Amino acid sequence: MLKVEIDSFSYSERTILTNIYFTLKPGEHLSILGESGCGKSTVLHLIYGLLHLEFGSIFYNGKKLLGPTKTLIPGETFMKLVAQEFNIMPFTTVAENLASHLSGLNQEKDTQRINTLLEVVEMEAFKNTLVKNLSGGQKQRVALAKALANKPEILLLDEPFSNIDTFRKNKLQRKIYNYLKEKQISCITATHESDEALAYSDQILMLKDGSNEMLGTPEFIYNNVKTEYQAGFFGEANILPKKLFCKTKTDETIVVFPHQLNISDKKTKLEVSIIQSYFKGDHYLIESHWNAQTIFFNHRDSLATNNVYFLSFFNKKN
Repeated sequence: MLKVEIDSFSYSERTILTNIYFTLKPGEHLSILGESGCGKSTVLHLIYGLLHLEFGSIFYNGKKLLGPTKTLIPGETFMKLVAQEFNIMPFTTVAENLASHLSGLNQEKDTQRINTLLEVVEMEAFKNTLVKNLSGGQKQRVALAKALANKPEILLLDEPFSNIDTFRKNKLQRKIYNYLKEKQISCITATHESDEALAYSDQILMLKDGSNEMLGTPEFIYNNVKTEYQAGFFGEANILPKKLFCKTKTDETIVVFPHQLNISDKKTKLEVSIIQSYFKGDHYLIESHWNAQTIFFNHRDSLATNNVYFLSFFNKKN
């Protein structure tokens, strides 16, 4: 089990991370979700041992990891980090890149292992292609396969699908994360993609300004967002007074997602004027105005600009 206790971490007197605590069991997947610059990559580098953690500790199976000041070569042998700068050799073939992380003692087994990894990342057709001739997304897939070559116990992924086209990304994510589950490889993914975090994680750690904003299962995180920052990861969200929907004397606000609002046949306190309709395939995202505030809701049809409707609220986020 991996146990992370980061009390604080600073670069040149600037504090980057504070109060980051979590544990990760074998085969579990944790997504670190946050905006650019919030410290996601720094967490991965601290865990892997590229940065020295003065205030805090990182343990694996009860043993404290010492970090770069106590080791000749930074990085833990049982972990692999796939950083945003790919650790691949451009003037060798894809197969040769993968082979560089294998023992070389049994060519038949090495070839079988290479073929398996290429199938996982869907790069079989490029086995004998020089890496320098690949696209950015293909290079990213080679880096993923190379990290898996020696069957790590923990895999650290920093925006691992950022260069991969959407039509291929979805299938590749399923294959990669299912493979990790099957092999009981623990995984930590730094991402700003909420769809990826919700679909494939056992836990989500949401960061804001380098601190723990929320930690829990995907279901818990999604169903308990309370601020504009938290809700912003899950698409357009409305921050509305709670008294619009129930009797209360407080000025408390709640997060309301577009699919929680429906056009009502009755008059309600939420009377909106239509601004624009955006086609989303199986529905339209409707942009509207209420009290000089922009309100988004879903509807099966496009709605005419300036038409007025009353909206009702369904208190269910999933």
